[in-house]
Amino acid sequence: MLSLKDKLSKNLEKATEEKIAEETEKLAGISDKELFSFARYDEKEAEKTGYSNYSYWGSTIRMFFKNKGAVAVMLLMLAILLFTFIQPCLPGQFDPNTVNNDPNTSMALRNVPPNETFRFGTNNIGQDLWSRIWAGTRTSILIGFAVAMIEAVVGITMGVLWGYLRKLDFFFTELYNVLDNIPQTIILILVAYILTPSVKTLIFAMSLTGWIGMARFIRNQILIIRDRDYNLASRCLGTPTRRLVLKNLLPYLVSVIMLRMALSVPGAIGNEVFVTYIGLGLPTSTPSLGNLIDAGRAVMMNVSQRYQLIYPTVILSIVTVSFYIVGNAFSDAADPKNHK
Repeated sequence: MLSLKDKLSKNLEKATEEKIAEETEKLAGISDKELFSFARYDEKEAEKTGYSNYSYWGSTIRMFFKNKGAVAVMLLMLAILLFTFIQPCLPGQFDPNTVNNDPNTSMALRNVPPNETFRFGTNNIGQDLWSRIWAGTRTSILIGFAVAMIEAVVGITMGVLWGYLRKLDFFFTELYNVLDNIPQTIILILVAYILTPSVKTLIFAMSLTGWIGMARFIRNQILIIRDRDYNLASRCLGTPTRRLVLKNLLPYLVSVIMLRMALSVPGAIGNEVFVTYIGLGLPTSTPSLGNLIDAGRAVMMNVSQRYQLIYPTVILSIVTVSFYIVGNAFSDAADPKNHK
């Protein structure tokens, strides 16, 4: 006699065999194409397990706008920069180089204090100081941006080659030692003295050695991160040098680059003021903050004419300090270590 347990096991095995036989009969008439299908390959789906919605520039912008003080200063700076270009288009504006005469006496309106007609007054030959200040701001900012862009392009290129290509390290180190020992003031004075004073001359003189500081910072940063594990792995996988530099190295250098560029703009404006102060700057027919400050310095001891120094100095201070604050804040925001 079979026990109840043995009967259940036997019935289960019999049912299983019948089920298998039934399924086999069903599959016998089905082709291989119906049984199997190729799995679709999708690169995005394949890497979905390592996917992240992190965006470097998005995180940088979010971090920057968290700094309310820097945002306020940036808006002030943008307002000033925008106004320098729309000011000539406004009604009732005087030409910055026109000598204004009294319609009754035909005498030049010299050293007229600020009033409704001349918002910032006139200078010692009757030119409108309001128009000359904004025209001078345009000129100085043009010089500052041009020098900063040249320093950035040349400095980044030289710095990357200096830091990444070991064979060029000796050459660039010696070149740096030679150029860095020549004071930039001497170069500015010599170039401004030899060549015809102009905007192009000042930009050329400031850019001759201005890129050295940028190249040195870039080189030092690349030496720190050049041989990290992810860069070694990229080189072992055959990643092209161009892609490795753009994707693995430059994001870590954005903060340094932005800070150096932000400091280059006020630095170039300050150099223009200095060269004008020693009499080698732009001609008076080309308004600039350097010319205006130099002219105001000559009358600063006269209380009634001191406005000729105060107004251009205030504009210069706002522009230079704003560039420094915004550049420093953006430099901190661009550092990947500060991203959350």
